[in-house]
Amino acid sequence: MPQAVRTLEGPPPDVVSSLDRGSDFAPLLRTVRGQGLLDRRLGWYATGITANLLLLAAVVTGIVLSGNSWWTLALAPVLAVLSARTAFIGHDAGHAQISGDRAVGRAIGLVHGNLLLGMSYGWWNDKHNRHHANPNHTEKDPDVAADVLVFTSRQAAVRTGFRSWLTRNQAWLFFPLTLLEGVALKVHSFRSLREQPPGRRLVEASLLAAHVIGYAALLLSTLSPGKALLFAALHQALFGLHMGLAFAPNHKGMEMPDPGKDRWDHLRRQVLTSRNIRGGVLTDWFLGGLNYQVEHHLFPSMPRPHLRLAQPMVRAHCLGLGVPYTETGLVDSYRQALRHMHDVGAPLRDARPGSTGAA
Repeated sequence: MPQAVRTLEGPPPDVVSSLDRGSDFAPLLRTVRGQGLLDRRLGWYATGITANLLLLAAVVTGIVLSGNSWWTLALAPVLAVLSARTAFIGHDAGHAQISGDRAVGRAIGLVHGNLLLGMSYGWWNDKHNRHHANPNHTEKDPDVAADVLVFTSRQAAVRTGFRSWLTRNQAWLFFPLTLLEGVALKVHSFRSLREQPPGRRLVEASLLAAHVIGYAALLLSTLSPGKALLFAALHQALFGLHMGLAFAPNHKGMEMPDPGKDRWDHLRRQVLTSRNIRGGVLTDWFLGGLNYQVEHHLFPSMPRPHLRLAQPMVRAHCLGLGVPYTETGLVDSYRQALRHMHDVGAPLRDARPGSTGAA
């Protein structure tokens, strides 16, 4: 297991069946539920959503008023940060943290994902739910499937050509590659439309098209084509980087269950594969509450402001069971994640002609 500050263990959260009643997770669930930490925080989310929409409107107004000026580009980083806030709201809606009504949650997700970000809510939510069900499982978690990056030596062993070069250098390339994540999310979203049911496809496609048309119209009506392209590139790159910074610390470099051997219960499946990030209000804000990754995975529908309140209970429960509960600083979390990716690529580096075997 990678170096960790603390460790714990435990099964899943708010979806508890009769099988869970005798599990190590059940007592923790009863405690958390008894404290009211699974109750919705409609007022908190209403305030946050309203503030985010007003700030987005202010940035759009600023772009229009600034016009074809180089100073308009200064609003691209601001819009990137607000886009990340928008993504976090869509994430919470997908987990039913905002509302227990599925129709309401989907409406919030569609507005924040498809319309405001140009990212398919249906595609992302399906992918993310599969990740939550089996985190870091190479055969079931789409987030660790072999793609541009790989996360196990078994995945690395079959890489050849350009993909081999990517794997050898993936630790160095990780953050530069996240600059493309904003565009990649949009490409995946449009591709996913072919696999969606006709009714959902029409709604999602219409909102995605509305986003693209509105985004292009805003930039091309206020900026020259060159400045508009530069603004879009800067906005999307910084948004992708922000998303990479928020999601990279959560599971990269943590335990990965062996598909043929490990038989973890829900508590251990979620805790052993997740990493928490220490910090204060600024860290909570910057990472959208995902710094409480252990608690989030145990209780996916727990409202974001309750995660920090649940942490002491979860930590104590895991320590009582002797289950490792990993918690570290933000910079160290990136170091651990990058070290893991570097180690995965080591065999390919060592196999190169003339290699001395040094990392």
